[in-house]
Amino acid sequence: MTNQVLEAIKKRRSVRKYRPDQIADQELALILEAGIYAPSGHNSQPWHFTVIQNQGVIQHICQRAKEGMAKSEIAWVQKMGTNPNYNLVHGAPTLIVVSGNQEAYSPLADCSASIQNMLIAAESLNIGSVWIGLINHFFQLEESQQVLELPPGYKPYYGVCLGYKAIEKPINAPARKEGVIKYIR
Repeated sequence: MTNQVLEAIKKRRSVRKYRPDQIADQELALILEAGIYAPSGHNSQPWHFTVIQNQGVIQHICQRAKEGMAKSEIAWVQKMGTNPNYNLVHGAPTLIVVSGNQEAYSPLADCSASIQNMLIAAESLNIGSVWIGLINHFFQLEESQQVLELPPGYKPYYGVCLGYKAIEKPINAPARKEGVIKYIR
């Protein structure tokens, strides 16, 4: 049986090479709409999306995050932070920072579900995406609240990079782990 949603889920890969042209506003709107339709604990809908398309702001965030990464106690993070050729957002023209209302019941899980919806929606539109966790090194800085213009009570969690894929050739999915399902009937 063919199902478009299941096919998009299986086809989606983290894209780390983008064309420089900006994604269309109507495509961005559809991706953000998918994000706001995610499930949330107690229907709190705790997410806030900061859409950044200003390349100067994106580069500032990346540079400051890399400075934090360079000080990490985790060797591979430190190595990435000191690599002058490493681009945290991989040249994506759009960065969405997903933040959660700290008064909500489960903001981190809810925002993560929202991100997954956006990643799948992007794939369904043939737009590349990647979920960025290392951007949290910027979020740890006081300046992040002002740069991101967050409402009071919101904490930034992750970044989502979006852009047209520079490489159209599909990448095969890595093998899936076995033995991860247990039925109790």
